[in-house]
Amino acid sequence: MLFRLLKAAALTTAIALTPLTAVQAQTTMKLASATINDVQHEWQKVFAKELEGRVGGAVKTEIYPASQLGAIPRLAEGVLLGTIEAFTTPTSFMTNVDPRFQAFDVPGLFKTPDDVRAAIHDPAYRKHLEEMFLDKGLRVIGAIYNSPTVVFTMKDVTTLAGLRKLKIRTFASPLQIKPMELVGATPVPLALTEVIPQLQSGGLDGMLVGMPILTAFKYYDVGKNILDLRFAEIVSVTVVNEDWFQAQTDEVKAAILEAGRAAEEKVFPWGVENVEKTYKVWTDNGGKVNELSPEDQAKMEADFSKLAADLLAAQPAVKAEYDRLRALVDAKVKR
Repeated sequence: MLFRLLKAAALTTAIALTPLTAVQAQTTMKLASATINDVQHEWQKVFAKELEGRVGGAVKTEIYPASQLGAIPRLAEGVLLGTIEAFTTPTSFMTNVDPRFQAFDVPGLFKTPDDVRAAIHDPAYRKHLEEMFLDKGLRVIGAIYNSPTVVFTMKDVTTLAGLRKLKIRTFASPLQIKPMELVGATPVPLALTEVIPQLQSGGLDGMLVGMPILTAFKYYDVGKNILDLRFAEIVSVTVVNEDWFQAQTDEVKAAILEAGRAAEEKVFPWGVENVEKTYKVWTDNGGKVNELSPEDQAKMEADFSKLAADLLAAQPAVKAEYDRLRALVDAKVKR
């Protein structure tokens, strides 16, 4: 009896003296995305290192790129439900969760990587962005410049007119869908995992996409043609389930926020350089990059600008967010 009491007392003492990080070692943070070997994947790897440097083993990070935990709709659903702790994705794929994500997709808002950086890395805006979707149960812990928008096509397209009647995969955002309708294409919102089979079967003729995706998934083995529209710059965010976040200790919560901001600053130059590299990878593998004529480019930008203004006018909350971003870009970037 005495032995059992002494053993229980020793066990209680051991637990009391156990370092906090050891107690917290069971906390797991799954980081999911649909892509691989791009800036989203890079952010996740850098974030994991930054977080470990702050809290040691208190949080175990697990990275699942290339839709290992499901297609994009399932990943978005997972982070909302809390079955996935974090999801990194272009803002366009979250517009069904909150329409304010559309503000990042407005054609002409961002023309360069520095435009993106001036807005999303502004300290006041970055804090606002972090908490903007708490009413949906999500917190933003990372904001990343991704890449310019191009259109991959199975046939060689060199003009806006050449896009007419083509079935083009888009992101889910209306500000990708409506521009394709305007040029006479048929937009088809589709998860990335479904694109290649549809291209090969004829169900799709092309896709709106960032260049790093095309090279990471070797789309040059499927088709060879890019029309370099560059009407928008893709922004990616990492969102975490807010209930999971609030369940962490104050130390871990602070570390997650610090690690997210540190990672996005560190990967910004990596992302810019990676976009430049992907153009060379594309052409080195037999791919072709077309640009619009100056006349077509000007027409596209004017038409898309008017379309965006009409769409924003019908959505005051989205327009307010766009106006805030626009002011930051105009104030900090010399045109």
